[in-house]
Amino acid sequence: MSRILPVAATAALMLSLSAGSVFAQDFRTLARQDLQAAHDAIAANHPAPVVPGAASDTFRAWIDAGLQDALSKTGQSTSGSSHAYLLRYYAAGFRDSNIVIRPSYETAADRFSAISWAGLATGWRNGEYVVTYAQRGVRGLPPVGAVVTECNLTPIEDYATAKLDLWEGDLTTEAGRITSAPYLLWNRNNPYTGGTPSTCKFKVGRRERDYELKPVPVDAASLEAAYRATVYAPSAVPLAVETVNGRPWIHVHSFADDAGWDAFNAQLQGQLAAIQGPQGFVLDLRGGGGSSNLGSTARGYGVLNRLWSSEFTQSRQPTGGDFTYRATPENRQWYADVIERMKQNARFAEEAPEVIVQTEAVLAAFDAALAAGQPSFTQPQAATTADATAANPVQGPVVVLVDAGCSGGCLDTLDLVSRLPNVRIAGSTTAADSIFIEQTVQRLPSTYADLAYGHKAWTSRQRGNNQPFVPAQGLVYTGDPVDETAVRAWVGTLFQ
Repeated sequence: MSRILPVAATAALMLSLSAGSVFAQDFRTLARQDLQAAHDAIAANHPAPVVPGAASDTFRAWIDAGLQDALSKTGQSTSGSSHAYLLRYYAAGFRDSNIVIRPSYETAADRFSAISWAGLATGWRNGEYVVTYAQRGVRGLPPVGAVVTECNLTPIEDYATAKLDLWEGDLTTEAGRITSAPYLLWNRNNPYTGGTPSTCKFKVGRRERDYELKPVPVDAASLEAAYRATVYAPSAVPLAVETVNGRPWIHVHSFADDAGWDAFNAQLQGQLAAIQGPQGFVLDLRGGGGSSNLGSTARGYGVLNRLWSSEFTQSRQPTGGDFTYRATPENRQWYADVIERMKQNARFAEEAPEVIVQTEAVLAAFDAALAAGQPSFTQPQAATTADATAANPVQGPVVVLVDAGCSGGCLDTLDLVSRLPNVRIAGSTTAADSIFIEQTVQRLPSTYADLAYGHKAWTSRQRGNNQPFVPAQGLVYTGDPVDETAVRAWVGTLFQ
């Protein structure tokens, strides 16, 4: 589903955000309406209620209690921003990265936004909040590298939890800490967490010192610079192949449909002989997120099939397992729709006909379960065995570079590539995802927000529920994640 807000809705939102607008909307009512709709859709279709075990416990504990918690906060939902934050809070309370509520008008630039700040940003470094950016020309700021220990007389862990957890990220995960850290001292127009702190204590060397944080003018370029000085953010060209220190460096920083796959796949094919050479190559998956109508996992597998050959990778896929589906008309319709999209995409139909066949089998199983009145059914994944006759065309070692931005289909890609010979996963801890996968996306009644939730359960996935990839000892990058020169120099040492 498109996340572009219709023109009329966009205009209405702009008017509602304008001071004194006579067209101002009642966001309290919209918040209550959207929260209830999200709850009802998830309660009716999410597979957790039919899957026993620990993976479903958080869902069961939050689905109703979280709704009441969020509804109790609607009195402060008086703007588009507060409406968006409250919906995000409810979705994040499931502690399931595949349950998300986002503004339907959200753009990539929104991650750089704030309405006030003191001219500095912080990053999550080795278990501490550290200053990563101090705007030039602003006096009285702590230096880059200073460690935040408290704000407004509150220990920094408590302050960060209240300011960021569930509102900006899941602080129970390393990835959530990393991606939300720039916002620790920013005012992102969230009325539920307050603005910028007035004073914070920073440790510089062995000394601690109080700093008064005074607002400075907000400009988009400085905010973006501060964010990019803290968290790795891919360039405007997320798919590319270049040569770094005499070795192919393959960039896959997005799994979205609009990332430019045709040109990239052609580039891969044209340089395949060099990529597969004895010097080895780097597969850079940092920041690898984004959704695909045809499945972001299929995008990742398509890259691996080209680099190694489909015969070789398919014989080494993760062992077969069970998928549990909740048999509802809405879940059945998702599969009917995706089959049509697959068939209408000539390239996909040519490259992955087996996926279409498998999806058609799932649709048939839905029809049988619904006809029999069954609440759920389990469909085994076809088991695969290693084919000893399939030759490995990749002659050299491979380093797969990851970070906190590697999520969704990127993790599924790692499930496969980590099983291939002479491959090492390096960088930093990835995001985590639940066993409830393959998202349904629907527009909520206000039209200002989209709900996404996983509609099937991979109940026997080898990688555990909410388990990230953590590089092994010696493969963890501890330097500045946004210093590309340093990152490339470090990766080079892994081939020595």
